[in-house]
This record gives sequence, structure tokens and C-alpha cells, in this order.
Amino acid sequence: MLICGPILDVQRCMTTFTCVAAAEFHAGRSDSDAESARKISTDAKKFPRHVLVVDDEPLIRWSVAESLSDLGVDVEQASDAASALRIVSTTALPFDVVVLDLRLPDMDDLSLLGTLRQLLPDASLVLMTAFGTPELVAEAQAMGVPVLNKPFELDDLKRLVAATEAVAG
Repeated sequence: MLICGPILDVQRCMTTFTCVAAAEFHAGRSDSDAESARKISTDAKKFPRHVLVVDDEPLIRWSVAESLSDLGVDVEQASDAASALRIVSTTALPFDVVVLDLRLPDMDDLSLLGTLRQLLPDASLVLMTAFGTPELVAEAQAMGVPVLNKPFELDDLKRLVAATEAVAG
């Protein structure tokens, strides 16, 4: 069993996230330390740890990223399909959730959604659009992807992301 949690590195003045074997963690630690680690580990499972937000509108992308960061997740951002694919293929930590706008400068159909589904089979995907025709929504939902019609409330997105992670976790 691994126990994961934030560790404050005083020498470097930064907080890192680390995992240790349970036996190693419990050696020389008090019961209250172990209980704290269990709570951190349990809390970490409630929400995704790594989220990608893809939208060409800087204000929307920033708002969504900030809102999801409030959940305590690591959020990366991309402004187009090419950047999103580059980030997905070069990032060491796989994404748990991708929040994707339908219309991007270099792609405005569901092909990026399909590609991300293939590259990240375990990730939850959420499609945002102001141009959701009934056919498009049905096609996305057939791929197992919920669709948020713009404009939407950021709290609705947070609930959706938390719910998709609860189902996946």
C-alpha cells in the first residue's frame, strides 16, 4: 500500500507531493501522523489530480482552470488542438480529466475528442460548446462524454468533474 501526500521541503522552500510504502511511512511515526496521511490519501482520491483545459478563448480557459484549481488539482492549459496533443504526448503524469472546447482554431469537430479518447482511455472527458446541435451532443454522449453548453456556471463544471472522477475512481 502506498501513502501519498504533500511534504514541505524547508530547505528548498517548496511543497512536493510524494508517495511512500505504508511500512516505511509507519516506521517511527505516531498514530496521529498515520491518520493524517490516511486522510490526505483519501482526499486525494476524491478529485482528479491532473486536468487539461483546452479552449482558444484565454478568459474562458483561465476561468475554467482557476475554478478547477480550487478543487486542489493540477491544471494545465492548451489553446488549440496541436498544443493539447503535444501536452498529452509529452507530459509524464497522465491526465485524469480533459475539459475540451469543441471549436478550436485548428479543429472544430469531434476528431480531437476521439483522439484524446484513444490516447487517454482512462481519462474522463468533458466537452464545452456554444454550438451543440442535437446530433453533435448525441455523438459526444455516445462516446461517453458529457456536454456543457456555453455559457455555463463554473460550479456546474466543478460538480461534473468531481462526479466523473467519483465514477472513475
